[in-house]
Amino acid sequence: MEQAVTVFGEALVDDFSTARVVGGAPFNLARHLAGFGLPVTMITRIGDDANGALVRDEFARFGLPETGLQIGPGEATGHVQVEVGVDGSHRFTILPDQAYDHIDSAQALAASQASRPSIFCFGTLAQRDPRSRAALHALLEQSQAVRFLDLNLREGFVDETIVFDSLQQADIVKVNESELQQLFKWYCHTCPDTVNMECISVDTECRAMMHNFSLSALVVTMGVRGALYLSADGAHVADHGTGLGTSFVDAVGAGDAFNAVFLLGRLRGWTMEQTLARANAFAASTCGHAGAVPADLSCYQEWLTPWQQDSSTTFSGP
Repeated sequence: MEQAVTVFGEALVDDFSTARVVGGAPFNLARHLAGFGLPVTMITRIGDDANGALVRDEFARFGLPETGLQIGPGEATGHVQVEVGVDGSHRFTILPDQAYDHIDSAQALAASQASRPSIFCFGTLAQRDPRSRAALHALLEQSQAVRFLDLNLREGFVDETIVFDSLQQADIVKVNESELQQLFKWYCHTCPDTVNMECISVDTECRAMMHNFSLSALVVTMGVRGALYLSADGAHVADHGTGLGTSFVDAVGAGDAFNAVFLLGRLRGWTMEQTLARANAFAASTCGHAGAVPADLSCYQEWLTPWQQDSSTTFSGP
């Protein structure tokens, strides 16, 4: 039986004024995992509105079961206003009091218990309201799954108390460079420059933080410079990425794409060297199309086919 994954958090719609695009980091992750053929339960909440219909369409397109999808009558489906600058930069306005702030604990527990996941994924944005935070805590208390935290800090919604609690709850934590620097400021004696992730001071502070929060592994993504994996048993694995190529469109959701292949590699028994290389390559490829997930779902099999040809691998690391 294929090992299952549960993903908790926001499903929302990015409004670019000229187009509405379904997103939300947890929902991006869930869709990628489903695209790769893994059984996934997405626990989120939407409203009975036009944006909610767009989210449900994506559930259907990726073959995601609606067992974890809650619908709140009169609530607004998660909505983010996106302004695109003349230089191509994006400014996001994350609206308050959205449906994903009202995730019901009892419904969430029923969905998670039915799926019996081996990996449970969560972030921090959907914890901004006490109701959804309580639902997450209830799920974490009853789950024996490996807990994967994508910190995914969003400007204006960074609560150190929530971050501290999330780190305590996690087994594996994934951050980008700027998030790692923020963790250094909060929890470490020094803030080494992450331009050189191979330096001793970065490794020392990362491992001290991992020890303090009892983490089994820390994953740091570095954009075009690749990614770094550190484990509590002393492993230090780096992959320096593949670059972005010449067809760069945008980097929306690249981190979510990386996470999906990282988790796929864990479940399929790849070596960490293979896992990081494949995760970086897939993340880079998503920068070649608009939005976080592909329009053509056949691309997932195009990635899986060469990966499946080498089945004699074993996973290294917790």
